[in-house]
Amino acid sequence: MTNTVFKKTAVAVALVAAGIALGWGVSQWRTANNHAVGASPASTEAAKADRKVLYWYDPMSPTQKFDKPGKSPYMDMALVPKYADEDTQESAGLSVSAQAVQALGLRTALVEQRDIGSDVDVLGTVQLNDRDVSIVQARSGGFVERVYARAPGDVVAAGAPLVDLLLPEWVAAQREFLAVRALKDESLTAASRQRLSLLGMPASLVAQVERTGEPQGRYTVTFPQAGMVAELMVRQGMTVSAGASLVRVNGLASVWIEAAVPEAQSGPLQLGQDAQVRLAAFPGETLKARVVSILPEANRDTRTVRVRLELPNPTQRLKAGMSGQIVLAGRTQPALMVPSEAVIRTGKRALVYVVEGPGKYHPVQVQLGAEIDDRLVIQSGLTAGQQVVASAQFLIDSEASLRGIMPAQPQGSGVQPITEQGSSKSAAAASKSFTVQGVVDEVTPTELTLTHEAVPELKWPGMTMPFKLANPELAKALKPEQQVKFTFQQQGKDFVIIAVERVKP
Repeated sequence: MTNTVFKKTAVAVALVAAGIALGWGVSQWRTANNHAVGASPASTEAAKADRKVLYWYDPMSPTQKFDKPGKSPYMDMALVPKYADEDTQESAGLSVSAQAVQALGLRTALVEQRDIGSDVDVLGTVQLNDRDVSIVQARSGGFVERVYARAPGDVVAAGAPLVDLLLPEWVAAQREFLAVRALKDESLTAASRQRLSLLGMPASLVAQVERTGEPQGRYTVTFPQAGMVAELMVRQGMTVSAGASLVRVNGLASVWIEAAVPEAQSGPLQLGQDAQVRLAAFPGETLKARVVSILPEANRDTRTVRVRLELPNPTQRLKAGMSGQIVLAGRTQPALMVPSEAVIRTGKRALVYVVEGPGKYHPVQVQLGAEIDDRLVIQSGLTAGQQVVASAQFLIDSEASLRGIMPAQPQGSGVQPITEQGSSKSAAAASKSFTVQGVVDEVTPTELTLTHEAVPELKWPGMTMPFKLANPELAKALKPEQQVKFTFQQQGKDFVIIAVERVKP
């Protein structure tokens, strides 16, 4: 409890300090401008005496107007007069002297047009490659004389011994072959040799019998490939029949990484598509993978599609069960971008200050898109090649608010994004309503918590989150675990459901 109070107090003090600093900066800037034009304090005060006062205001809260002078109810400071002749200044913008620009450390940035991709960013898990599996079986009935030291999970090399089998059936067939060979009839000898091969004897064992003239009833079974012992089904002393499985081996030359991609983002995926993989076990390292399978059935509960990617694993350092991040490249489209620090976000709108000329700036309201690294996508309000203020814009905005300079409304972007059909359409004309499906988790008179599918337009993955209700009547007939289709809008900082209907399972 004490820590919480302390934190809240610290935050409040920080905010007050920031406000005081901001007000002081604006005051110093305005004073510098007055001095730059050569006005003396005495002449300035004499001029102010003949000017008409419209109202008084607090510089820390310029939107609040007062009809008489006095002290601010918000801060212990005097109210500042707003003169009528101040409105005769250029209302579309603000002029700043070169000295003030240098004193404020004002920087500008270019509005750039770039190609951005709607990449699919999901989590994945490393798995063994189920296409690289071998099963070793007994070729004839017999007895297990010896099992070499093997256990599930062991990594073995190709040709490593597994078990020694005693095969009486092979002994009888070999003796018959030796007897036929003693007759020196080439056709009968060839037929008898073929019979040994049909019984499952390898060519090396048949050659050994011919060379030594002695039957070989003991046979060592080896691993056909390198990999991990996934399952061991043989033990010493067992009796095995022909075709009985002895061991299952999973190759490790390559591994799979499986991911669940939101249904709405799975459309552009293709077999053979490259992807980037960053595993938690190897921070800072990016691996290349390839899509080898897009499963034909989507998960009805999570509304996701399973995708398998293959990664080479020559050193066997990739282990089943490891997790990581997968980035699948999507479609690219042109977009206007500015540094994130250049945008002033008030909660209700976003502003940037555009450079009109040396020392001249005017505010423009913009519509924002996604944030990529340290840059923001501008959907409307700016054009490529414009210069915007990237630092000290809060001081400029404060002065513009004092002078009553209103921001220009968005007029459309200089770039037309590509739609799913490949045609161009203004982002400003796009609907602000989003319709998705989800499952009800919790219902209250004012709020509805849902587990919903992905919303590509907002760059949302499928997740669980609360929504405000535009009307409490919308949730009257809803219960947890019901499937619904709902429409929501962003209203300020809240996401509000405006329509909802049940969906039959």
